[in-house]
Formats: sequence, structure tokens, C-alpha cells
Amino acid sequence: MSELNPKTKFIFITGGVVSSLGKGLASASLASILQCRGFKVRLRKLDPYLNVDPGTMSPFQHGEVFVTDDGTEADLDLGHYERFSGVSAKRSDSTTTGKIYQRVIDKERHGDYLGSTIQVIPHVTNEIKNFIVSDLEDEDFVLCEIGGTVGDIEGQPYLEAIRQLAYDLGRERTMFLHLTLLPYIPTAGELKTKPTQHSVKKLQEYGIQPDMLLCRSQMPIPENERKKIALFCNIKESNVIQALDVSNIYQVPLAYSKEGMDKAVCDHFNLHCPDADLSRWEKIVATLKAPEGEVKIAVVGKYVKLLEAYKSLGEALTHGGIANKYKVRIKWIDAEDLETGDVDSILSDVSGILVPGGFGLRGTSGKIAAVKYAREHKIPFLGICFGMQMAVIETMRNVLGIKNANTTELDEKCEAVVGLMTEWDKDGAKQIRHKDGDLGGTMRLGAYEAVLKPGSKAAEVYGSEHISERHRHRYEVNIKYKDQLEKGGMIISGTSPDGKLPEIVERPDHPWFIGVQFHPELKSKPFAPHPLFVEFVKASIKQSRLV
Repeated sequence: MSELNPKTKFIFITGGVVSSLGKGLASASLASILQCRGFKVRLRKLDPYLNVDPGTMSPFQHGEVFVTDDGTEADLDLGHYERFSGVSAKRSDSTTTGKIYQRVIDKERHGDYLGSTIQVIPHVTNEIKNFIVSDLEDEDFVLCEIGGTVGDIEGQPYLEAIRQLAYDLGRERTMFLHLTLLPYIPTAGELKTKPTQHSVKKLQEYGIQPDMLLCRSQMPIPENERKKIALFCNIKESNVIQALDVSNIYQVPLAYSKEGMDKAVCDHFNLHCPDADLSRWEKIVATLKAPEGEVKIAVVGKYVKLLEAYKSLGEALTHGGIANKYKVRIKWIDAEDLETGDVDSILSDVSGILVPGGFGLRGTSGKIAAVKYAREHKIPFLGICFGMQMAVIETMRNVLGIKNANTTELDEKCEAVVGLMTEWDKDGAKQIRHKDGDLGGTMRLGAYEAVLKPGSKAAEVYGSEHISERHRHRYEVNIKYKDQLEKGGMIISGTSPDGKLPEIVERPDHPWFIGVQFHPELKSKPFAPHPLFVEFVKASIKQSRLV
């Protein structure tokens, strides 16, 4: 096991009864209120699925793929972690069963196990433990969320690993937090504690006694039920924390702190620390509760039937609203509806149009129709990744008359305005990809620098001519069309440092029209909104006042 700072303590977050209770949000919220008490935190996610990462999983099944600065494709919970704590996640903060088994098998093939029979215990569990304690510095707390629900067969090695780790480190340095559900049965007129009891019993079967229960509920937990849970689950009553539904997620840290969650953690570890300074969250919540106005913005996407596919995007728009003291009401539009419906009637009631990233042909014509509407009607527009590429293609087709302009992702015989890049520079080193390589391996992933054109709208928005943003894409706009695009009223206002890859396009003849090849939503936080979203929302508010 790696050398650890002796002051570092570990909190393991598990979930029971049902899935989708919000372990990621709970972990992020606890981390944020521990920060408010002056502690340094790190958050980690351990996903039991066999995929190496979520990069090739369907957005309809898994939701958003979050990308870190170092190019890791991870679960969307890492987005919650970053937004709530401000701590940038790294490759060492996300693992899956696929990654764990891949490491174990690589070591076995390399002969690292000296001919041993490879088993779940100790080889797989040791690899999980090594992940949990690796690449740490002087953190006070490391919060480790175990994906899935207690009782899932694929989660058993993780529960065994954290049981062992609690023994290795000592119980004075570890804490188990279990998130459960207290369902309300209308016919009985009461909350039912039995599912929570059974979930804890299941956890105890794996050798884990939770130290704290976080109970999701639609209504306050009566004192009798709280005592009953504490008694049957062998937990202090003060460590049975109710987690009521709130109107927006940024109320969660305040709600948890009010329930005494952070105090209970400090008491568990015998820590004496100042009270939490929650003013940052109080200010955010106050703005959300009493905005000065409301603005409607359309998001024209391919995956709107599962909004978690656009989790960071929706939050970034909310952050832009917070900065402008406005509520952003998102009108989610399926791009295919713009292919078959009346574009004017669908988009006429919005004050801004955003076309996000995506892959594949479906909905492409609808996205191009949205870009055209924004351009012709002077509606503030923000195109992200594939959305930027569609904006470039729209200009080539509808302004310059090159009707077969397209991306080779969709048509290899087209006028290839957008094509697959196989070589580029990153930090002075050449990166090489192959068309037929693994899907994740062919992407430009993670943080890349860009240089902005002096005097451009992009440089004005950022207040700088040098930026770094996170990418996740395979195809690039071809720089050779730069002069033609300028004839069509579109300039390339940001490029890679070597000038080969367009990063930002904009239309000087438009009130606010910007397309970016990267994903700015991934770096936006409620207390540090991304400037592109701040200015896009501001332009949309201005547009709403013109109507």
C-alpha cells in the first residue's frame, strides 16, 4: 500500500434500497461543507460496471460522460464533485471494474504475481485498495463513492475492499456512510423503515457496520422512526440524518449542514474545528430563490429524452443565470423535431439558442436548422463541439452555397469542411491517432490550450488571449476553409497554439454568435461560472428585452 499522510481520513459512501438516490450529490455536498469548516478534500468514484470507462456507453443509458483535464472519461458524478468542491478531478479519481481487472490481468501476464493463482481476494481487492489510497497528498478527507446498490453482485469486491481497508487503516481513520430511502406509503400514512433496516443488514453481512445513515425522504422523519432506525441499525441517533427533497441541488449542502451531518463527521473523528462558513452557498441559494427575471433558452440536442446526458450543460446555464441574477428556463428541443416541424413556431419564443455536442447522423439537419434560425433572426447562439461544426457547415451551405459541405463523420464523399484529425500537438509532443483505432483512443481528450484573436468577441468574453479548455471529439474543422468562411461572415477567432486547429468561430455581423470546439460546461461552477455561459445568458437576457 502507498505511503499515506497519517492525518488523511477516508469516508466510504454506499447506497441501498434503490438506485439513483443521489450518492454523487451527497458525496459532493458533504465534501463542500467539510471545506466550509476548513478541511482539504478529495473525491473518488468506484464504478462496478465492466466497461473500462463510460466513453463508449450510450448517453441514453448512462447519461453524460464527464472529462477531466488529464483526459479521463468518467462518470457524471465527477462533475458534481468538481462543481461543489472546486477540486479538479484527475485520472486517479475514477475507476471501474473494467480498469481494475485490466490492471490485474496485465500484471498477471507480466509475471508480477510470480505464478500465483489470481483470485478476487486478494488480487482484485488489493488493486481496489491501491486505487483508493494512491496519488494523495495532504488531504484531510478522501470521500470514496461506491457505485451501484448494496446487494448487486458486481459491487461485492468493492465492499470487501473497503472492509479490508478500514481494518488496515484503523476505524479511527475511516467512516462508513450509507444512503437509503424511507418510502412513504399513503394508505398507511407513514414512512417505512424496513427497507433501510434490510439494506443495513445486507451491508453488515459483508462485514461493514455503517457509522452514519443518510435517509432520503419526502417528509421529515418523526422522532420515533429516527430512534427505531438507530436501534435496529446499531447507529447513534444523531447519526441518522434526514435528506429531504429540495427545490434545487445547491440547497443540499445547507440542508445537510443544518441536519448536523458535518458535525457528526467531525465528532466521529474527534476533530475540533470552527463552525462551517456557509455564506458562499447561502448567496447562491438566495439568488436562485429570488431572481430579478427569467430568460428562456433553447437547447437543441439529440439526447433530450434523458436530460442527464446534458447534466453539466444544464448546470452551466444555471450558473450563467446566477451570475446575471436571472433564472434560466431551458426549453429542451429534440433536434429531430426541427426536421419535421415548423422551425419558426418551435424557436420563436426563445431568447437564446444552444446546440451542444453529439455523435452521428441523427438530428443533424435539425441542428443546422437551429443554427440557421439563430443566424437569420439575430438570436444569441452558442455552439459546442458538434454544435460548432454544424455552425460552420451551415455557413458553408446556406451562405456560401456549397451544398455538399459536411463532415466526413457523416459523409466521406462530401466537401470535407470537418474531418478526422490523426495528428496534433499536445504540450510539445506529437499525438497520433488512427481511424480504425479504439473509439476512445481516437479522440482529442482533456485540456488543450488555445490562442484567441486580439479584439475578437471570444477574447473579450475571456478577458485573455490564452485559454485552456477540455475537449472530447474526433473530428476537427479544416483550417484551409478559413478564407472562405470569412467571406461568409464567419471568422476563426481561436486556434490551437500551432494555428492548425480551429477552436472558436464567431460572426462579427451578429449580436452574439460563438461556436467552440471544446466543452466549456465541464469547467463551470456555481461560485465560478464559466465566462462563455455568463456572457451568452447576458446576451439572451438583452434579446428578451427587445421582444
